Amino acid sequence: MMTKKPVAVVAGVGSGTGEALVRRFAEGGYRVAMIARKEERLTRIAGDVSDAVSYPCDMADIDGLRATLDRIKLEMGRPTVAIHNGAKAVREHYTKIDPLEFESTFRVNTTALLVLAQKLCPDMVEMGECTLLVTGNTGAWRGKPHFTGFAPSKSAQRILAEALARELGPQGVHVAYITIDAAIDIWWVRERRGPDYPADQFAKPADIAGECFHIAHQPKSTWSFNVELRPFNENW
Repeated sequence: MMTKKPVAVVAGVGSGTGEALVRRFAEGGYRVAMIARKEERLTRIAGDVSDAVSYPCDMADIDGLRATLDRIKLEMGRPTVAIHNGAKAVREHYTKIDPLEFESTFRVNTTALLVLAQKLCPDMVEMGECTLLVTGNTGAWRGKPHFTGFAPSKSAQRILAEALARELGPQGVHVAYITIDAAIDIWWVRERRGPDYPADQFAKPADIAGECFHIAHQPKSTWSFNVELRPFNENW
């Protein structure tokens, strides 16, 4: 008798870490629901990964996100793994940041995580042996110049994840916050860093995804919450 594959949700499927997460969890035996704004990217990945299913949605649209998660549960079944990988930043000097744009970073980085938990975690508690992962950034830990339009919402995201971990952990749901302390090896990040940036200081999306898969399958006796990933020679 064939066992039905478990379902994973990746919310925030960009061309780097998000796509790598989809591929790693599909390789690991999951059917993967992909959430992102760019439908053409999701269609491309779904054409290459047979167990990946496209669910176009802007994570800033809270009502749309709720409806999308309901649709995933109806069409694919209740997820046992959910990953919040969405990120929005306002890359302006603090004197030029539009307050409404600033608030929108919280909607994607923090409020969308709350919605994921509200929609999926009650089912996870009922099923047991489930995981909610959140990918973060060092902005979640410290404010730095030029991070005014990003760090506050990521810090709020981390604290929300910690509150969820403390509440859901005793109920059998593993929540982990994964800080990626590195430039991620994507073409546009390489362009921004310039040709002189050391190649071995980029974190490879497939390696990040591999660590996320490992964390999602930790035994209950050794769960992690705060996990930091960085290249060996990153100055921290």
